[in-house]
Amino acid sequence: MRNICLTVSYDGTNFCGWQRQDKSNGGKPVRTVQAEIEKVLEKIHKVPVALTGSGRTDSGVHAVGQSANFFSNVDSIPVEKYVTALNSLLPDDIRITKASEKSEDFSSRFSATFRTYRYFIVPSNRALASQMPYVWNISHEPDIQKLNKMAEILRGELDCATFAASGDVSQSTKRFLYDAHFFYQDLFPEGRALVFEIKANAFLYKMVRSIVGSLIFFEKSGMNEKDFARILESKDRSKAGPTAPPQGLFLYEVGFDGERKTGPKK
Repeated sequence: MRNICLTVSYDGTNFCGWQRQDKSNGGKPVRTVQAEIEKVLEKIHKVPVALTGSGRTDSGVHAVGQSANFFSNVDSIPVEKYVTALNSLLPDDIRITKASEKSEDFSSRFSATFRTYRYFIVPSNRALASQMPYVWNISHEPDIQKLNKMAEILRGELDCATFAASGDVSQSTKRFLYDAHFFYQDLFPEGRALVFEIKANAFLYKMVRSIVGSLIFFEKSGMNEKDFARILESKDRSKAGPTAPPQGLFLYEVGFDGERKTGPKK
């Protein structure tokens, strides 16, 4: 059996998240990224194939570099040909960008040393109609210096209970955060996006969206980094700000190099 790792990009607009859902929604099938890829893998292999993703993105969340692996009993397909073979059968809102063969003990979920997310914001209601499915269009122009002073608090091993949504089933709310910061990026010729990037060993349920929503809300409310640190240390979800909407969030990169922080498993 070969262990094949895929790098996957997808537009999450019309998906109910990454994870396969065996229950239907009001009698209608639930469309997920994992299930769509597994259907194609079954066509190729003639048997059901289980796909393991590095993270479970929510409904409406996108990915540039999701990682997922599966075991193949087919030796006749060169690993690089999986990109073409899968893309020829997958819907247009899922693309495989890379395929590589890994050792038998490799897991996209448990071998990952870090995950990086980016969240895209367009200030002052300047988003175009074509951008709306991929950004958070906010009404004001935030002070990026104030935002980054608050974001600097998000370093090292932290108890992130303040930013854990209800429904999170993690055994621990502690996570190791490598970096978090804001920067500007040209989104289209028409203007720039404010981008929040965060890198950690793993994330709690809706943690990134909760952090983004809180930082934007706190900056607009005139709060500072001391206020943010106090709220983080409270471990009280009721003290956090609103959760940012899903469409601005992208799973940007999953890494497997360097030291793996042994965070709790879900």
